[in-house]
Amino acid sequence: MAEVRLEESEHFDSLLKRFNRKVQQSGILSEYRRREYYEKPCTTRKRKEAAKRRKSTRSSKGRMTRNDR
Repeated sequence: MAEVRLEESEHFDSLLKRFNRKVQQSGILSEYRRREYYEKPCTTRKRKEAAKRRKSTRSSKGRMTRNDR
């Protein structure tokens, strides 16, 4: 659970901004959205394979040198 403490003479807006940043970094909202509905195992597999493909294409683009272009 993300927790922030109110510092002395701190405005609520900055406290809320720090809280939102902490929640975003910990991945609580993305985890909630992922678990909101049941996902079949085959759908999970397809999503993971698509992520692998995206990651591999991104990494292969980064490896290109001037001679490859």
